[in-house]
Amino acid sequence: MRVLMYSWEYPPYLAGGLGKHVMELLPALDRQGMEVHLLTPDWAGDALPESMGNVVVHPVAVAAQVSGNIHDTAWRANRDLTRHAEDLWSDVGDFDIIHAHDWLVAFSACEVKQHTQASLVSTMHATERGRGGGHLAGEMAGAIHSTEQWLVAQSDRVIVTSHYMAQQIGEHLCVPLDKVDVVPNGVDATRFERHGAEDLVGFRRRYATPEQKLVFSVGRVEYQKGLHTLVEAVPLVLSECPQARFVIAGRGSQLASLRRRVAELGLGSKVLFPGYISDVERDRLYEVSDAAIFPSLYEPFGIVALEAMAARCPVIVSEVGGLQEVVRCGETGLTVHPDDPASLSWGILKALAEPEQAQARAAAAYQVVRQEYNWDRIATLTVASYYRAQRESM
Repeated sequence: MRVLMYSWEYPPYLAGGLGKHVMELLPALDRQGMEVHLLTPDWAGDALPESMGNVVVHPVAVAAQVSGNIHDTAWRANRDLTRHAEDLWSDVGDFDIIHAHDWLVAFSACEVKQHTQASLVSTMHATERGRGGGHLAGEMAGAIHSTEQWLVAQSDRVIVTSHYMAQQIGEHLCVPLDKVDVVPNGVDATRFERHGAEDLVGFRRRYATPEQKLVFSVGRVEYQKGLHTLVEAVPLVLSECPQARFVIAGRGSQLASLRRRVAELGLGSKVLFPGYISDVERDRLYEVSDAAIFPSLYEPFGIVALEAMAARCPVIVSEVGGLQEVVRCGETGLTVHPDDPASLSWGILKALAEPEQAQARAAAAYQVVRQEYNWDRIATLTVASYYRAQRESM
């Protein structure tokens, strides 16, 4: 089977979970015997195609970004993606499946589908209405929402990463549930086996003393990630566990306001904001932390929690979206009420005060990751969706 895949995100232009998903999925599809050609925007315009087995990544030079208007930027870039897709069709031959990851590549994917016999599969990683807490805030949000509706209507099958997202696209985009396949995100658990214990002891001292309890959170520093809840929970945790130290890593629009709030609370010595950290440093922090915290208000899946679980780090997540599907409270981690500092502090204190139970939950979580969230299983489910799309488009 030959697949033409579209993704707005891919290294080096990797912004979030969508790009990570595609990057990890491609080699697993190759192992399934799929021939995949990925089209992805190349903003610098100087990258060359890259082959990996039966997978070829095609960076496409695209029109310059329109400042402050992601919808127009995507529309302009998609014209270039379409031209490249047409050339590829002539050079390589017909494709069986077009696979579009989210609305940002919908314009090209839908246009190419209309002029070919290929079936269209779309993966919806989030929805605009979901990101807006159930609302569409302004004209651009409305335009994005309309594009999402168009993409799923044109698709023969729709993939989502959680049952929560299946419900969301049913409600927000009017997609019949019998058209939806739930295919989770995944993680490569073997990458956490490369660090030696001696190295990690020295690494941990960069963030906390041996006597301190290290609490870690990482991700985009945006309102929907709920990090303001974590900051407000810190004094409650310190009142019972003064040896706790918090590391909140990542960049985003809320970083400055969180730093100001930490200063107002007089917590500068207890809360560290390192900003952007490399993947290696993030993975090591998972391994040396006593708990990893993800207090999101909206989360279609929650791949960061999955990464922490793969590192055998005890996780505490807010009971929202896909997070509550990934983490089973009391079995593979702890769940707390969203946007509730008292509830979050309870979860953190429980994990820090009961390290043996926390490690038992982390060990169970690791086994779940290995069995249910490995990329070969995810690729198998994705290929099954491709074949369903083919049958239903005949």
